[in-house]
Amino acid sequence: MITEREPAPPTVTVHDVARAAGVSQSAVSRAFTPGSSLSADKRELIIATADRLGYRPNPLARSLIRGRSNIIGVGVGNLANPFFVQTLQLLCDRLEKANLRVMLFSAASEGGAEPSIAEILQYRIDALVLLSVGLTSRLTEECRRAKVPIVLYNRTTSPLAGAPQDVSCVVGDNRTGARAIAAHLLGGQHKRLAFIAGTAESSTNAQREAGFTDYLAEQGFAPPLRESGHFNFEDAMAATRRLLLRPDRPDAIFCANDTMALAAITVARHEFGLDVGREISIAGYDDVPMAAWPCFALTSYSQPAAQMVSEVVRLVQALRTVPDAHEALVCPGNLVVRGTTRPPRVAP
Repeated sequence: MITEREPAPPTVTVHDVARAAGVSQSAVSRAFTPGSSLSADKRELIIATADRLGYRPNPLARSLIRGRSNIIGVGVGNLANPFFVQTLQLLCDRLEKANLRVMLFSAASEGGAEPSIAEILQYRIDALVLLSVGLTSRLTEECRRAKVPIVLYNRTTSPLAGAPQDVSCVVGDNRTGARAIAAHLLGGQHKRLAFIAGTAESSTNAQREAGFTDYLAEQGFAPPLRESGHFNFEDAMAATRRLLLRPDRPDAIFCANDTMALAAITVARHEFGLDVGREISIAGYDDVPMAAWPCFALTSYSQPAAQMVSEVVRLVQALRTVPDAHEALVCPGNLVVRGTTRPPRVAP
């Protein structure tokens, strides 16, 4: 039996609230705007009237009037990486406390892909934050035309890639962190070192690899053995197998992020029967919460996610007022030594 659908109830407008409360439409608008000039009695009357009529303010319609939506676009790639899950949660919390909302845009991967330009620009967003996903000159130019400032998180632009430098970025101190890991592994008297890389397009990976390799060279060591794990668990397992099947297999492995280091630990322990932390040392980068689990106890270089996110939110707020106020910020971290690496050996 086909029944006729009941007509939808009429939408209550700001004009309806103003007429019922006996005030102007601008007074209704000010009643729902934090910090606006309106007496407490009149605000209470308007809100009570709106509640009785079932009125809800339309934030998108109001954004057309103010020229701001209070919505921040966030481009995300590889959410299999716990570091970016942690970052996204922190970012949403901090933006909410700043009375800003998040609209997510997905990218194909953490490596080089960027969110769809057409998808981004059909929305009225106040700024775009990219969580370690790619940035091209085309995306930058389109956002500039639309007056949407960009903040890169855990990534810098590369002049070689043709990306302009007039965007803001917040990164960890990747070179310093990788050098600290190299020094720690050499302190454990390791002789055959290896590096499991992320993706070729990642500035983060390039800085960590350069810091690690440069420190080894300064200490008179040859470049480390190298495999690519593409920042994911499965590829890092395969990379670890290739390294450990070599006749000159390494006695220490530095992985460009913790996800790959956890994969390396899994292969070394359960497929090759190695005592991780004694027969072979494995270190990661980011110090995600899982790194501290007793079953892993991973040595890692900590990225200060909370501080980095605070800087991102500060930049977003500044750029909404002054779109050309670009900054490049580096947040220092620290080495966290746990059980997967050999402690420094002091000569008697």
